[in-house]
Amino acid sequence: MRKFIFLLLFTWVTAMATFAGGYQVGLHSIRNIGMGLIGTSLTYDASSLFYNPGASPFVNEKFSISGGVTFLMSRATFQAKNEVYQEHVNHVMNYPFYFYASYKPIKDLCIGIAVNTPYGLSMSWPDTWEGRYLIQNVTFKSITIQPTVAYKIKDIIGIGAGLIISYGDVNLKRAIPLNGPDSTDGQLTVKGSTIKYGFNAGILVHPVKGLNIGIDYRSRINMSIKDGDATFAVPTSLASNFTYNKVDVSLPLPANLDLGISYEINEKIMIGLDLNYVFWSTYDSLKFTFKSPDASIPNLISTGAKLYKDRLITRLGVQWKVNGLLTVRAGGYYDPSPVPTDYLDPMLPSSDETALTCGFSLYPFKRFSIDASFEYLMGKKRSGISSPNDTPAGSHNFEGTYSTAFYMPGIGLTYNF
Repeated sequence: MRKFIFLLLFTWVTAMATFAGGYQVGLHSIRNIGMGLIGTSLTYDASSLFYNPGASPFVNEKFSISGGVTFLMSRATFQAKNEVYQEHVNHVMNYPFYFYASYKPIKDLCIGIAVNTPYGLSMSWPDTWEGRYLIQNVTFKSITIQPTVAYKIKDIIGIGAGLIISYGDVNLKRAIPLNGPDSTDGQLTVKGSTIKYGFNAGILVHPVKGLNIGIDYRSRINMSIKDGDATFAVPTSLASNFTYNKVDVSLPLPANLDLGISYEINEKIMIGLDLNYVFWSTYDSLKFTFKSPDASIPNLISTGAKLYKDRLITRLGVQWKVNGLLTVRAGGYYDPSPVPTDYLDPMLPSSDETALTCGFSLYPFKRFSIDASFEYLMGKKRSGISSPNDTPAGSHNFEGTYSTAFYMPGIGLTYNF
């Protein structure tokens, strides 16, 4: 009966979550968030299925279940260059979630499934703001399911791999400048979804007591949407010029190569380091290909080049087991922006980011914990211009300064038995 109650609790946690914010989202386990989002070399619970499949056979218990949700709140401000004009992003609450379950049918073999939201984007600017020809609001969802298998060799090496099944959904709105009778803006809405595939593979080495070294690779997934819906809202007098109704959209989810090292100083204290290399250079452009081209329509809908750069994220974390009822955590990381200054835009006003995290776990029952975390992420104030060589008409090489901040409390449950 008690196990049944725990499973109901996990179902409740995952059902209350809907979607993650941000293009690449690192909020995949409440315990790991508290330690600066490290995880490649950790073996505490079923979250290893995502962070490093090769670590999952090292989880001590036969069954492990973990689920949780983070409440992601953001603040973004745009200050126009040489102008008094300033605008704030509309507040949007996002809910990155995860659910992991692993099972060891024999001592050295682990099978499991991971469900989470590793990528996403959600920005909402006022409909009438100065950058409306670049973006009014955008939501991109990516929810992945990863069945996984892993095997441990002589308590020293673990090897694992999983198939990634990724569902993607995009909803974008932007104004289009028109020269109609009343000079009213039009609006373009793009909607579409797709399912694509990738893989996740990792190795964990446990050379001596207390020391773990892990490496993990998650493949690139090209979230290409075919025959999405394109809807134009324009004055009746111009409607015949806007005959598009289907669109292809291509957005890559970059590959990740992660290296992690953790060391248990004693039975109570563990420290860890993760180096996460993100292959952002695969995101060279956001492409919209309309199926009924009309040469008479000006370039109102181009999103332009992106030309992102590969980046290395450095993460540090520490965990302290205070006693059998309480474990506390702290950490931080530095995430340099992949966006060149000449391609900074309000769809994703990326900047160099520094984060501080903390968290704890309470153990009301043996092997069952209530996990909590908090992350504060501050983006460095940054100035730039939106794709000056490929800017939609009416946006006037949109230039200015962006400042961002994120507040992320989270809660989860973990049960190993």
